Amino acid sequence: MRAISLFSGGLDSMLAVKQITKQGIDVTALYIYTGFGGTKDVRDQIQERAAMAGADFISLDVRQEYIQDILFDPVYGYGKNFNPCIDCHGYMFKIAKKMLSDLDASFLVTGEVLGQRPMSQRKDALMQVKKLAEDKENLIVRPLSAKLLEPTKPEIEGWVDREQLLDISGRSREIQLALAKKYGWDDYESPAGGCLLTEPVYSQKIREFIEHEDFSVEAIDLLKFGRHFRLPDGAKLIVGRHKEDNDSLSAITNSDYISFKLPISGPFNLIHKSATHKEQELAAKIAITYGKCQKDKEYEVEVLSNIYKVTPFKTKAEAQKYFFNR
Repeated sequence: MRAISLFSGGLDSMLAVKQITKQGIDVTALYIYTGFGGTKDVRDQIQERAAMAGADFISLDVRQEYIQDILFDPVYGYGKNFNPCIDCHGYMFKIAKKMLSDLDASFLVTGEVLGQRPMSQRKDALMQVKKLAEDKENLIVRPLSAKLLEPTKPEIEGWVDREQLLDISGRSREIQLALAKKYGWDDYESPAGGCLLTEPVYSQKIREFIEHEDFSVEAIDLLKFGRHFRLPDGAKLIVGRHKEDNDSLSAITNSDYISFKLPISGPFNLIHKSATHKEQELAAKIAITYGKCQKDKEYEVEVLSNIYKVTPFKTKAEAQKYFFNR
């Protein structure tokens, strides 16, 4: 017997896997990579978490399909920000369900806890997820809250011993933390952090971005780092805030954005290739303001193969009027 478990690498997903593997059932932990799981790619670390819980591991990159099919047209709408949680969960189960035969697996597992999240883990939301996943066979087992839910086919058929499953509900983590201690786990916080689509600032960046540009896979990482400016004719400028930002921005490959550096110590910068000469000059002036500059000194800055002689703004507040986001 084998199951496929949706796997984030967080404690709940680890515990869900553990409740199944301890019954002698093989589990494949499936990490579905949307690109919105945090600011770092931690798939290797998530694979280690799967092994801790006794599962093998598969990662599936669905960024393009997720943008096309889910992000901008969710059936059940969004949470407080740009998070289409119900549609997202249904989409992930639908993917996992299609993989059952290929992996010779019989059912699906998830670490969802009834009532833990107000949008996607209510009983009615779980039914909506079931509908989106086209789970007519009733194959989705939620080991952490199973005793509070109707029995699923794997429980009814005896593939899984329902009595060994749990009855956790609500937002308290007391039971989960006790189980982690029991299993000897001391490294179980979600390595990727929370979903960026639930964060107000990142969600605002998406809304602002799509007013000016088409959203693509390349844009996912672009919006994760730096100070974001919208220049007068519509081009975007991104200025690194610190070394980590600079390193992350310099690693981004985006065909629409061109980098430029400063003649002094300062931020790494990206500007849209469509920027006008006026915008390029302004971008140079903004960027130099955030460098280790002398306020009255003139600097030569090359932007999109053009050289501009600029002096810094007298104060950063003057540059900040072009901020979309700090």
